[in-house]
Amino acid sequence: MTAAGLQRLEEEFRHLRSVERPAVIRAIAEARSHGDLSENAEYHAARERQSFIEGRIAELEEVLGSVEVIDPASLSGDTVKFGAHIRLLDEETEKEATYQIVGVYEADIKHNRLSISSPLAKALIGKKVGDGISVPAPGGDRTYEILEIRFG
Repeated sequence: MTAAGLQRLEEEFRHLRSVERPAVIRAIAEARSHGDLSENAEYHAARERQSFIEGRIAELEEVLGSVEVIDPASLSGDTVKFGAHIRLLDEETEKEATYQIVGVYEADIKHNRLSISSPLAKALIGKKVGDGISVPAPGGDRTYEILEIRFG
């Protein structure tokens, strides 16, 4: 995982423990004060939210306890590997896009961060500038050309 990804997960963990958990406990107490719990939608919604929050806290505790941080700036080379920023050309649409290959828990396609386990990242690993790759997609295979690889 990158240091930035670790920081985002630590912030989410702190927020869940210090803000979300106490808020849902208050919501459950408030809903209980309304009486009959069997037909109390607020109570059931709050309990469901609590279950989600506690599950996410447990998941983050496990991830944060075993994470290995890799600084992409310390990496170099001419092949794609974890942490690399890759500029690609979609050969069908002629559009360029830049992605960074990151850990599973920090992936966010909206911010151009590809999970190392995604089909596109798997196809890119080990390739060089100028190489073409083909990636299976719902509408048929997509082909890309690697235009640039940089680290940091």
